[in-house]
Amino acid sequence: MSKTAELRPNERTVDLAPATDATLRFIGTIRTPWTDRDDCPRQGRLDGPACQLVLDPIWRDGLLGLDEYETIEVLYWLDKSRRDLIRQSPKSDGRTVGTFALRSPVRPNPIGTSMVKLLRIENGTLHVQGLDCLDGTPLIDIKPDRCAFTPKAPPKPGDRQVSS
Repeated sequence: MSKTAELRPNERTVDLAPATDATLRFIGTIRTPWTDRDDCPRQGRLDGPACQLVLDPIWRDGLLGLDEYETIEVLYWLDKSRRDLIRQSPKSDGRTVGTFALRSPVRPNPIGTSMVKLLRIENGTLHVQGLDCLDGTPLIDIKPDRCAFTPKAPPKPGDRQVSS
């Protein structure tokens, strides 16, 4: 959906009061080649164009050790997305599916997530491949790839496998 006010056939919205129940602290800005949603890919690809995660200087120390990972998870705020659709018609054919059954940027809390290839880190800027968001998108968080991550803290009782 490229026009924020348009609804496709059979799509439904909900009436929302202004959101006041959470506060996010953006940690930087994402730089990508896409300035228009119509040009932006639907899903990021690890062989996609190089992009940058530009961290605010206060957060640069938080990157220590991240270069040990080939892939990282990036969370970002899809600030140009509408937030009131409960059913969407991805093919614009009148058939709808619930918002939570899609990876659409149009959702109540427009948080995007991508697994990206970490190319290098230079002066608080992460050079990555695999993003699918517009240039200037606010950066929420960066995490190591959960499949490659080994916890650094001691195990907790809930971490143990239960045998059946």
